Amino acid sequence: MQKYRKLWRFNIKLCLKKSQILLVSCYLLVIVLAQLQIVASQSDDDGIYRGKELGKLNTYHHQVSGDVYAVDEYTLLFVNFNYDGNGADTYFWAGASNRPGPQGFIVPDKYGKTNILDRYFNDEFTLRLPDNKKLVEIQWFSIYDINTQNTFGDVYIPDDFEPPVTQKIGALARNSEASGEVSSGSIEVLNSQTILIPNFNYNGRALRGHFWAGEGPAPNANGFKIPDELGYLDPIRKYNNETIRLELPGGKTIFNINWFSVYDLHTNEVMAQIYMPDVLNVPPSLTKILPLVEPLPNCRQLHKLYRVSWEVFGPQITLQLTSQVGEDHYMAFGISGSQEKSQMLGADVAVAYIIGGNQGFALDYNITSLAPCVQVLGQNKGVCKDDAVGGMDNYQMLLFSRENGVNQVNFRRNLLSSDDGDKPYVLTRPMYMVWALGRLDSNREPAFHDYYPKRDVIIDFNPVEKYNDCFAFKEETKPEKKTEIWEQSHIYDRSVRSFTATLGPPGGRKGYAGLTNHVSNGIAWYLNGLLIPELWLRRGLTYVFKVRGGNNPHSAEFYHPLVITDEPRGGFDRLTDAKQSEIRVLAGVEFTRRGRPKPTAAGPLCLAKHPEGQDRRLDDNFMTFKKFNRTLESDCSAGDPAYLEITPNSSWPDIVYYNSFTQANMGWKIHIVDSYQGAIRVPNAATNTGFSMFLMIFFAGVAFLLRQNNF
Repeated sequence: MQKYRKLWRFNIKLCLKKSQILLVSCYLLVIVLAQLQIVASQSDDDGIYRGKELGKLNTYHHQVSGDVYAVDEYTLLFVNFNYDGNGADTYFWAGASNRPGPQGFIVPDKYGKTNILDRYFNDEFTLRLPDNKKLVEIQWFSIYDINTQNTFGDVYIPDDFEPPVTQKIGALARNSEASGEVSSGSIEVLNSQTILIPNFNYNGRALRGHFWAGEGPAPNANGFKIPDELGYLDPIRKYNNETIRLELPGGKTIFNINWFSVYDLHTNEVMAQIYMPDVLNVPPSLTKILPLVEPLPNCRQLHKLYRVSWEVFGPQITLQLTSQVGEDHYMAFGISGSQEKSQMLGADVAVAYIIGGNQGFALDYNITSLAPCVQVLGQNKGVCKDDAVGGMDNYQMLLFSRENGVNQVNFRRNLLSSDDGDKPYVLTRPMYMVWALGRLDSNREPAFHDYYPKRDVIIDFNPVEKYNDCFAFKEETKPEKKTEIWEQSHIYDRSVRSFTATLGPPGGRKGYAGLTNHVSNGIAWYLNGLLIPELWLRRGLTYVFKVRGGNNPHSAEFYHPLVITDEPRGGFDRLTDAKQSEIRVLAGVEFTRRGRPKPTAAGPLCLAKHPEGQDRRLDDNFMTFKKFNRTLESDCSAGDPAYLEITPNSSWPDIVYYNSFTQANMGWKIHIVDSYQGAIRVPNAATNTGFSMFLMIFFAGVAFLLRQNNF
């Protein structure tokens, strides 16, 4: 920081001595250096912003040392902290007296414990003051031995200390001449990398509208994209009075930018902007920036969690897929099924994943239907490996690695393949591409994707100049907040003997995936209008399922006869003979003379689906299934449903499962009970009229007995 200050003063003096011809240039240089001084004042020597510096620990005993920063009103950050651990009764200690002494209080350690301190060696961690005490309420912080009343090291809080806090910087100023209408509430800078935009509105009309930030006196084309609230770098969607949270990419901070805007890259039009104050006393982001593994010469960031890099050499292209995903996830990337837009149907893609850290795969897939690979009249259709549909796997695996939760897979193929199922990589024009991230199913096949683009992805694989907009991934220091799943629906009503089975969307992480902890294939069973409810059926009673899951065996996507088995995943028809022999089929399948399974309950399709324009990626924004379900539209084919009649008996297990005959992971549990009265259940009052009636009768009986006994 000192070197920038000296250089700044020197240039002011230089400008004053120069002629008027150079005066403007000199003062521009002064402005740049002033900005550098501001940035430097906010950062440590290594360029990382850690909050407001309180100083180095004063060292007295036991090798205590380290740098101390204020993260916010309640939290301290310690960097390169050392303590030999040899104190007898030593704690982190703080107080409001003039100097460290017995009048202080214990500050819990980095684990939130108040144990005697162990040894520390160049550690970095945060400590939060207990009982919501604030830093402005204390005078000092120390490493203190209660037994000997000795201070081993300390740092003092200045009298005029102002801790870093969230700052409001005003609302977006709309450009009245812009085509895209933009407005917002007062923007809050939550920390050095995160901003919160309340009441954000945007009509979505710009062809390539993005959240855009950068340096300079005004928004310009030399800025950079900021991922949207879901991490996508596609042109942003329409927003209607929404509150969104945005995070600057990689290691960039608010101290690296002069302005934030909503910007159309197609027309270079600024739709709205706000300028960053020169100095912002805000908390640091507390995120760890993972090292940017060297990509191939060209690199495109597809999502904040995913990038592709490539190199063309001779007749071959080498691809590198890198993503911050779980061990059971896949990365898909390939050539669109259409030459006019990005389209999954008909696409030629590579599916890459790593198993156990020591097995890497890059496999050639064709997408002939938006469904898992299934047999349709003797032929495989859906998301199938090339060699399963008569083609060849033409990807050559090169390298793979998994470090810090990041998968990286390198592979190669010819630009022009001899396989009719492979599309060519063209170098004379940009190409429409597709990509996706998702989880592998139990057969190590790609299930329905969790992340995918809604807008066209266009890549020029032979750019005039090397292309690289990739940035480093981040590792959150705090665990990600667990998604609150929707309430599990239950049908526990002895009077209900009939169930209507239709299909609908699985509802994201809050729906099927969260309720079952299984991957989804993009569609799920709805019984009596409820998403995969748990059923409670009594032995000896007869029940009927009216099935509307599709009866066209030519459809890989919408042919779902209902079956009931003793295993949870379903997709009986996709299993090997050995696997099928391990499963007990209780209803919905009969066997031919040759021993081949044949479904018996395939009815006309009745499908609930998102209305036109509704983004499936936003399903997790719905707080309840009921609110989600109200937005869906039903499309039902004519015709009577198929009927599946069952009578559970004493040979049935206590838990069985309803599912699809053709595809896995669509249904859920059926509890088989001897008596409703003794059954253990978690009823849903909204769907359980029988139980509600029972409660009414029970409490009426209690009231009667109380009156009879004069209570």
